[in-house]
Amino acid sequence: MCATAIGQHQRGQLAEAEQIYRQILDLDPHHADSLHLLGVLAHQVGRNDIAVELIRKAIAADKRPAAYHSNLGTAFQAQGKLEEAAASYQRALALNPGLAEAQMNLGVILQAQGKLDDAEARFRSALALRPDLAEVHVNLGNVLQAQGKLEEAVASHDRALQLKPDFAEASFNRGNALQAQGKLEQAVASYERAAALQPGMAEVHGNLGNALQAQSNLDGAEASYRRALDLKPDYAEVWYNLGNLRQTQNTPDNSAKLDEAVRCYQRALALNPQLAEAHYNLGNTLQSQARMVEAAASFERALALRPEYAEAHYNLGCVLQSLGRLDEALESIGRAIEIKPDYSQACFGQALAQLQNGDFANGWRNYESRWESPDHSTPWRPYPQPLWNGETLARGRLLLWGEQGIGDEIMFAGLIPQAIRTGNRIVLDGDPRLGPLFARSFPGIEVTCGLGTATDADAASGHSGPPGIAVHLPTGSLPGLFRTFESSFASTKPPYLKADPPQRERFRARYADGRRLVGLAWHTSNQKTGRKRSVDLSLLAPLFALPNIRWIGLQYGDLDSLEDQAASANAPILIDRTVDQLADIDLFAAQVAAMDQVVTIDNSTAHLAGAMGVSVWLLAPFAADWRWLRTRDDSPWYPTMRLFRQPSPGDWHPVVESVRNALDETITHP
Repeated sequence: MCATAIGQHQRGQLAEAEQIYRQILDLDPHHADSLHLLGVLAHQVGRNDIAVELIRKAIAADKRPAAYHSNLGTAFQAQGKLEEAAASYQRALALNPGLAEAQMNLGVILQAQGKLDDAEARFRSALALRPDLAEVHVNLGNVLQAQGKLEEAVASHDRALQLKPDFAEASFNRGNALQAQGKLEQAVASYERAAALQPGMAEVHGNLGNALQAQSNLDGAEASYRRALDLKPDYAEVWYNLGNLRQTQNTPDNSAKLDEAVRCYQRALALNPQLAEAHYNLGNTLQSQARMVEAAASFERALALRPEYAEAHYNLGCVLQSLGRLDEALESIGRAIEIKPDYSQACFGQALAQLQNGDFANGWRNYESRWESPDHSTPWRPYPQPLWNGETLARGRLLLWGEQGIGDEIMFAGLIPQAIRTGNRIVLDGDPRLGPLFARSFPGIEVTCGLGTATDADAASGHSGPPGIAVHLPTGSLPGLFRTFESSFASTKPPYLKADPPQRERFRARYADGRRLVGLAWHTSNQKTGRKRSVDLSLLAPLFALPNIRWIGLQYGDLDSLEDQAASANAPILIDRTVDQLADIDLFAAQVAAMDQVVTIDNSTAHLAGAMGVSVWLLAPFAADWRWLRTRDDSPWYPTMRLFRQPSPGDWHPVVESVRNALDETITHP
């Protein structure tokens, strides 16, 4: 912002002018003009306390000159006394509305007070008097940007640059307005122009870094941030933005970037502890590192500064949920939704927490918010037909279409028998890899698997799926019709999926050597939760020490890598090279069905074994996925499943010991 005083003197003339004014005051101590001009001189050299005192004496001697009041306002403004400054400018303008500088400076104060409409009016009044004041055009542009009038803001900065082409501040603020419009290329050009005009302006380099980062030019962004920090090492906002950049650079192969992000956020907060966004993003980074207790503390600090910070409430809820504090998590997520009712991500998160808590009625109802959440990857299919509500149709067929991952499609398929019992003719569409397994398991329906995703354009052109479809429903919405109470899970019991019997017997014959066949899966590559769900093979050594067990690998992945993992852990696991479960799920289902027992982490193997009625033991992390509920060791989805839960985050040793004892008991008393 720009604020000015009238009566400026050249530096070389200050001493001479002061001497003249003091000579006059020696003759007449109440000479108003001399008192006023001495005050102006004091302001010019930064002695605003003296300036205020002298100009007040001038006004006491003569209240009529508007310039006295205006320059008193300038001195007050330099002291940060905005209320007093505003009052002085208003008195000046009451005496002389034609003081363009007073109009401008009062506008600057009103802008600082958040009174944007009043500030805009003052700046426009100043420009009506002095259209050539480039500083006023800049200040008006800043107000217009704050009001969301971005096109007008850019035009105002353009006018300032027409009047003063070398005005670095105008070029800088023009870049800000363009960046707010998402016009990143033009914003970068404006910032670069400002930097060329005034290379030592750290704010220009900082905002240029933001624009370059938004363009995914991370190297350029980092160079700009580093230049800003060279100029201003205590620039907290740039340390914060550098932390954001490091978060963006994080990959599974380069997790060290998260450590750097933490250090950047901590540096920003050491400089400015009031940066709520830095506390929030520090919490996000710590959450990504599974440092949940520290993450919760960061979110709480953000909320202490901004109690209405909906995103911080939601992420705090997610962290509390991962710490097993589900009731507190629900409260925090609920608060996020109160603040921001259209917060789809929080609404979906609330649904999952409610389901984990066994609140099926509310959970499944709120589960429908998944379609608006960025955490839900399946796109909605905008078929023109209405959604099915569970009724028996008078005519036409019901289309059920799969969503989410393979494990989810298998789990939700447990409700298809109940949909069949409504008497409707059903078409089931899902992942093509599940086609043969679903067709064998549900012979009374048409399994099409592979329709793909209907788009808005398809709907507009009349595309409505297979012929004769009257209604449709994604399979993830079936529980909202049929699983609103825990007792309703008993309506369908495994096995509801059936492996190919001849293939199953071939696997049994191939593996049989008199020992119990135990299938094992230990790893998932899921980027979001894979680390906490996976278990290192070396930790399972107590299981491999048990006699009379033949271990069969049910783990997906590169076969050479799997064999290397087994060899490194000295794990006696057979990796069957004839099975590629990612490519041929039907063959993999037969392999799973051939097992006497399956021991697996939380992945699609667990769902497949449970759906086929195979005895399956799930190694569950602390605060496991919502579908496994809170503390119970069984699953309403799969009666043949038993859960072994971590007692604390990351601690697999008690889990392995419990599984070992259970296996030992099974071997002793098969």
